[in-house]
Amino acid sequence: MTRIAVLVSGGGTNLQALIDAQARGELKNGTIAAVLSSKADAYALERAEKAGIPGYVVARKEFASNREMTQALVAKLKELDIGLVVLAGFMHILTEEMVQAYPNAILNVHPALIPSFCGAGYYGLHVHEKALAYGVKVTGATVHFVNEEPDGGPIILQKAVDILPGDTPESLQRRVMEQAEWVILPQAVSLFCQGRLSVDGRIVSIKKEE
Repeated sequence: MTRIAVLVSGGGTNLQALIDAQARGELKNGTIAAVLSSKADAYALERAEKAGIPGYVVARKEFASNREMTQALVAKLKELDIGLVVLAGFMHILTEEMVQAYPNAILNVHPALIPSFCGAGYYGLHVHEKALAYGVKVTGATVHFVNEEPDGGPIILQKAVDILPGDTPESLQRRVMEQAEWVILPQAVSLFCQGRLSVDGRIVSIKKEE
């Protein structure tokens, strides 16, 4: 059974999607063992508590740099015997110590179809504002492995979402979450925990279920 840690900074909607998937028995061979927050007042910690999942605070403001915070996170994850790290609205840049400690074992969900609208500065509503301003007709979400490059790791799953007339960044953000992020993030976590993902360079292969 793979022990999963979810890293959060805010409301924890993607965390809730994982908690709900676990309750439905959809995280095969995985269990959410911990939620680590960069903010003590993050609502995601309340979601974890309601689900009976231990919550921990590794507050960014308590460290002089992102590197020191990353080192503290790695130490806590190792202490908790974590096998998979999931970034779910974690709003800080992790330094290379995290990737070195968990190579091809950190997942992130991004609210666009990478390589569109991704990389440094593309987070939250900014992603949807850029998609609408560019005039694309289709957007969506991507789950990828994390490497040293922001949003640059190998892609595991993607799901498209149509942009509709009259969409605002807020309405589009909500629909991308509901139709894509909350669907493919639990799927990707389950695939990892079942040992069904293999990585060759940028290509992620998914083994058929035995």
